[in-house]
Amino acid sequence: MTDDEPLDQIDLKILAELQKDGRIRNNELAERVGLSQPPCLRRMKSLRRRGYIRAIRASLDERRLGFEVTSFVLIQLKSQARAAVQAFEAKVAALPHVQQCSQISGDADFMLKCLATNVEAMHRQLLQFAAIPEVQTIRTYPVLGLSKDAPLPLPDAPYPRQVD
Repeated sequence: MTDDEPLDQIDLKILAELQKDGRIRNNELAERVGLSQPPCLRRMKSLRRRGYIRAIRASLDERRLGFEVTSFVLIQLKSQARAAVQAFEAKVAALPHVQQCSQISGDADFMLKCLATNVEAMHRQLLQFAAIPEVQTIRTYPVLGLSKDAPLPLPDAPYPRQVD
């Protein structure tokens, strides 16, 4: 397969199965998607090479690992100049409690997903954000509960997706 070849139904079945269980063995995956093992493995390698599969990792339970507080933090910067944005992103990238950092539009410039062991730890994290010179305002939204955590919805095939 070439890197620009569109996804077909079998590719999408492979992706769907991997979202359910990233540790699935190739023989079982091949059986589930209706292929023999060698072409299934070739397709999976192609999906990785082409960037459809970024990573396969375990989904861990934050609470069992001691992270009692999940929060979304909205950050507004003093300036949206490229240098300010890049400086902020570099500082946030170095903070292990920040799980995701998304640049957004609207009243805030960034939305962060953060984990903390308790409320006091969350407060210390907010003080770290406040110490970043580029930060103007911080709004925090602690998560009370998770109602949905679903895999990506997959489109119908063929699906040529151009990513810049």
